[in-house]
Amino acid sequence: MNEPEERESNRKLLGKLAVVAVMMFGFGYALIPVYRHLCEVLGLNQLTQKDGTVAAPTNTQIDKSRSITVELDSNVQGTLRFRPTQRSVTVHPGEMATVVYEVVNSQSRPVTAQAIPSYAPQSATPHFKKVECFCFRQETLQANQAKQMPVVFYLDPALPKEVKTITLSYTFIEIGGLDKSAAAAGGERVAQ
Repeated sequence: MNEPEERESNRKLLGKLAVVAVMMFGFGYALIPVYRHLCEVLGLNQLTQKDGTVAAPTNTQIDKSRSITVELDSNVQGTLRFRPTQRSVTVHPGEMATVVYEVVNSQSRPVTAQAIPSYAPQSATPHFKKVECFCFRQETLQANQAKQMPVVFYLDPALPKEVKTITLSYTFIEIGGLDKSAAAAGGERVAQ
């Protein structure tokens, strides 16, 4: 192929590629109204009702016929102060709830601790679903630091019907032991 034929061939190819690019853009642009119309016809992803008002999404997994009281308890092993900010919360099975625990390190040194949960009655344990919890990780508090830590949870709707009250208890355990040099100097604990 000589040079003028090659240029002509390249020009034709460039023209074809430009047409393809414009068609792809047009197809992608046309998909938006087609998608909206398809969702409207099928009733999918529909937040706007026929009268133009916005429908708030609802959680259909909530069992509003039942109310469960979750009592909150705390224990601590070590030098920290640890407590729930409220004594109880009432929730429906399937409903998300958030409770907050507060921990205070009144020591003049950092302290690392881990929370261990327990539930009563025991039959509630597999039905208590935590989405976020400080018990998932160790917590380090700096000297004289206070921290509020949330627990986000829901109760599985399969919770036995006879369960009306659940006690959620956390034991906050200081991690570490006595450092030998610190023990001789005054018995202070240090995190290992």
